[in-house]
Order: sequence, then C-alpha cells, then structure tokens
Amino acid sequence: MTDTDSVSLQCDIEETGRLLTVRFMTTKRLLVAFVTDGNFLRHDQLAVAAAASNAWNTEQLNPMLSVWDVRGPRPCLAGVCDLPLTCRIAQADFDALASDWVERARQMFTRCHQVFQL
Repeated sequence: MTDTDSVSLQCDIEETGRLLTVRFMTTKRLLVAFVTDGNFLRHDQLAVAAAASNAWNTEQLNPMLSVWDVRGPRPCLAGVCDLPLTCRIAQADFDALASDWVERARQMFTRCHQVFQL
C-alpha cells in the first residue's frame, strides 16, 4: 500500500495467524518504521498496554513500544524504529535490518498477547 506520505507493507506471521503492518515514513532527519499487528485496544486495556510498553522498553528498547492514538476511537500498540536519513546502507544490509525489525516486532506483540493478554 502506498500514499503520498508513506509506504506500508504487510507481513504474514504464520505461527500466530496475524498480519504485521509496517509503515515507512520520513521526517526531515529520520526514516521511521511504525509496526502494528492490527489489534485495537479497548479503553479498559490502556493502562495495561502502557505497563506492557514500559516493561518492553526497559528490557529491549528496540522497537520502542507505545500506545498510539490514545484519544482516538481505535488506540493500538505500535512499535517504532528509526534510522538517520544520512545513513548509508547497502540494500542487502537494509533488507536484513528490516527483517530484524519485523522479527523483533513479532516477539514484542507475541509477548504482549501472552503476558499481558493484549
């Protein structure tokens, strides 16, 4: 999926039956990748999701886990990774990095589902 501001990819995680969506966007300085598993949070799950984010970020940090769209109608958990736009990296190395981001996101969301029931 593409639009004027970002490019999105969907990765099928067969063992969980879920799809991860990775959206790449740029700022003035960064390439930013947002990762979500499409699982929306109920408002009564927001505090637990914040605790899960804090636990993950304290232990792992990458991807950074956060609760997105807290005030909106459909908040969700999202992982965030970034690279400086000035970074020079070969295509094969970027492919390996992006695959690592997806694997870490899979681990992150699996933990959120198993430990925190999110």
